Amino acid sequence: MYSQQDVKSSCLKTRPDREAPVCCFLCRQLLPHHRGQQDGFNQLPMAFTIIILYSAKVCKAVSFQDFDKSLPRKIFPLPLLYVGNHVTGLGSTKKLSLPMFTVLRKFTILLTMIMESKILRTTFSPQLVCSVLAIVFGALVAASSDLAFDAEGYTFVLLNDVFTAANGVYTKKKLGVEGLGKYGILFYNAFIIIIPTALVSAYTGDLEKVIAFKGWMSLSFNLYFLLSCAMGFVLMYSIVLCSYYNSALTTTVIGAVKNVAVAYIGMFIGGDYVFSWANFVGLNICITGGLVYSYLTFQSTSSAQTTNQEEDKLRVPVVEELQDRAEKRPLTAV
Repeated sequence: MYSQQDVKSSCLKTRPDREAPVCCFLCRQLLPHHRGQQDGFNQLPMAFTIIILYSAKVCKAVSFQDFDKSLPRKIFPLPLLYVGNHVTGLGSTKKLSLPMFTVLRKFTILLTMIMESKILRTTFSPQLVCSVLAIVFGALVAASSDLAFDAEGYTFVLLNDVFTAANGVYTKKKLGVEGLGKYGILFYNAFIIIIPTALVSAYTGDLEKVIAFKGWMSLSFNLYFLLSCAMGFVLMYSIVLCSYYNSALTTTVIGAVKNVAVAYIGMFIGGDYVFSWANFVGLNICITGGLVYSYLTFQSTSSAQTTNQEEDKLRVPVVEELQDRAEKRPLTAV
């Protein structure tokens, strides 16, 4: 058996910025079975995504473009960003403490806002910018008592921030590409990635370890593993769906607010939260900034919908009046 600390450190490698509680539970169940073989198992959830989406396409439950020579150009650079995000994420969690990792990951929000304004030409109000800066500042305060410096760890996590922000922004951009859509992005991203990553796993020996893994004979392991693959697909689909209906920045902020909410729950459940005033004040600043951001975003959305409805109401009488005038106008003889 492995210690609780081993389980926690391995759980961090599954992207804590977007990890769902159910995924964390499944991770805790699986780690005692395949600790040290995580890299070799990473291709299997991607294969699960491909199978699910292709089966749904065959059954005509979903639709997306068939593969052709134009697809790599359409989806590029999402596969590269995904791989870079995954590699740098694993490297950063091995070198930094959890508080420092958390504060540096918050810079993803700031980078997403900058990239979205440059790449997607999105404009943000000063109030929205201040709420984002408040989230980053709160994370700095929360981790102020643990500012250990590690050059390699800082490099990995900041690169991870860049890849994460770019992946979110380009996902939003590619959602507007004809023929891809939500399901096409998920399917072809996994389809393009799985081949090179499988070759890398075979070269490093991880694939051989997975094939020879004795846990495949365990019913409980197979059950938890299939559930974790399913929840991984649901999680990826939820992220893409959130980006489809909202901005890339909103998707990133939601992930940050969720982490703060999990930290609040951890104060009362779990028993491993170490209280400090700096951490407590920082968490409150983070959650306040997130709530202000949510309020401003939904308020602007409601205002836009109200404006559109008012324009529609004004447009209908004008059209009816023009139609009445056309009907009353006498016909001229030819």
